[in-house]
Amino acid sequence: MSRISAAGAHAASPLPAKAGITPDAEAWMVFGMRMLLAVSALLTLYIGRGDLIAEGRWTWLVFFAYAVHSLVLLAVARIRAGFWHGPAIYWADIGWYGLMVFSTGGAASPFFSFFFFAILAASFRRGFDDGARLTLGAAVVVTVSVLGVQGLVSLQLLLLRATFVLALGYMIAWWGGLAVDQRRRLALLRDVSRLSNPRFGVQHTLDSLMDKILRFYGGTTCVLLMQDAGGSWMLNTVHHPSSARPIGRNRMREDAVQPLLALEEGATILYRGLGRALFPARAARFAAREGVWNDIDPGVCEGIADLLDTGSFISAALPLRKGAGRIFVTSEQRLRRADATFLSHIVQQAFPVIETIDLLDRLASEAAFRERQTIARDLHDNTIQPYIGLRHAVAAIRNGAGDGNAVTPELDRLLDMCTEVIGDMRQFAHRFRNGRQEEPELLIALRRHAGKVRSFFDVDVTLEARHAPVISDRMAAEVFQVVSEGLSNICKHTHARSAHVRMGLDDGQLAIDIANPVDGGAPCAAFLPLSIAERVAALGGQLAVEPSAYQTLLRVRLPL
Repeated sequence: MSRISAAGAHAASPLPAKAGITPDAEAWMVFGMRMLLAVSALLTLYIGRGDLIAEGRWTWLVFFAYAVHSLVLLAVARIRAGFWHGPAIYWADIGWYGLMVFSTGGAASPFFSFFFFAILAASFRRGFDDGARLTLGAAVVVTVSVLGVQGLVSLQLLLLRATFVLALGYMIAWWGGLAVDQRRRLALLRDVSRLSNPRFGVQHTLDSLMDKILRFYGGTTCVLLMQDAGGSWMLNTVHHPSSARPIGRNRMREDAVQPLLALEEGATILYRGLGRALFPARAARFAAREGVWNDIDPGVCEGIADLLDTGSFISAALPLRKGAGRIFVTSEQRLRRADATFLSHIVQQAFPVIETIDLLDRLASEAAFRERQTIARDLHDNTIQPYIGLRHAVAAIRNGAGDGNAVTPELDRLLDMCTEVIGDMRQFAHRFRNGRQEEPELLIALRRHAGKVRSFFDVDVTLEARHAPVISDRMAAEVFQVVSEGLSNICKHTHARSAHVRMGLDDGQLAIDIANPVDGGAPCAAFLPLSIAERVAALGGQLAVEPSAYQTLLRVRLPL
């Protein structure tokens, strides 16, 4: 299996360690081995001085300084969890080993083998790119150190040393890169197999999958063209976070998607159009039934590359039971055939699960529609009709009491409340039966609930949701419970006569802020609403209570 060449993806973050080995334990092991090398170098210098090792003017100072450097790194790694362990540390090691070779005779120095420690540690932790760069750097440092001490006197030994460092270092970097790529690929397959919370819906799952794929390849854009159950085409686009461009979702006409479907059906495609005379555009396809890669005419892919505004891309067909679709990943990095093959493996694993979720959603929606019909009929017969009878009874009592009775105002108020409830319930039953409304059901439900809070508790609730994102039904139900519980807490535990609810987007998350003024200008004591906290935690969100001298603010952030 070839290595992944997306250097940006390799250097973006520390790679996951083996099962059962924490990153701190790995860092402790590497720093401990560095300290062992430093002590071994001092002992070798002491035992072999004058016979095997030629001492320079600053030899002991260099070796003691390296030992102190190693000891400090080891102590910091031991004390400070999550100690930064980047490539600069390995480049510092290369510099130290060059000074060792320079101060102990040049080509004859036995310490040139220390270079392989830095190359090995960087390769198996950071990948091929870092290991290859360190290998080239080590060869240069060896050459400069030997030439600085001996000039061209030991040219033949210098060539042997430098060639050995290059050859063995490259092999270490290659195998280390393979191990790193295997770990990264297994981590990605594990992530895509643990699809997002079903409460967020199929669309959120697709967006999350595309984002994971894009970050893995270090690409610029991930495009998903997919035919839904109704036969219409949907184009989903996710861009690299550095571009600050939002996720795009567009319905496409049949004729508009044909250029993107011009590739061979079911084939995995790699296209590299570098636009240089020495490196002409190349394209290849992989068909599962043949099991081999074959070069194809790059002209077939050039039109797609123009549409995607990229110089290179990989593409895989979606394994859909019904309909068709393709996924494209564009990148400015050099993409390889192994990248395209692995993209095919990802969609083969993820999309059958996504289709199953979509099927279950449709079945649930159809069942819910039939259930709505039944509930609407029951609501009319068992709830609205008794309320109408109650209203008639209250109206009869009101007429019998007369205008001068002391309870007449209360009866008038009760009569108005019954009329209002009957009207609301009739509207709700009508919308509930049809399953259609002019605005999201969540906002309708929140406004209705705010009206009830105003009527029964005399608390004026202001709802601000102009910038609220569209969310799935399951998510909307959870959000409604969070907001209603927050308002209930205000009504039951404070003397506030007003409350403010704001919903919107905050750094890609659904933001819900519930605030109420503070009684008497004194901030309330610290508290945590347990039921809201448990519900938010189940959704993978965050909850914070921010009391101040003016208001108590409940901040909820839910991932989208």
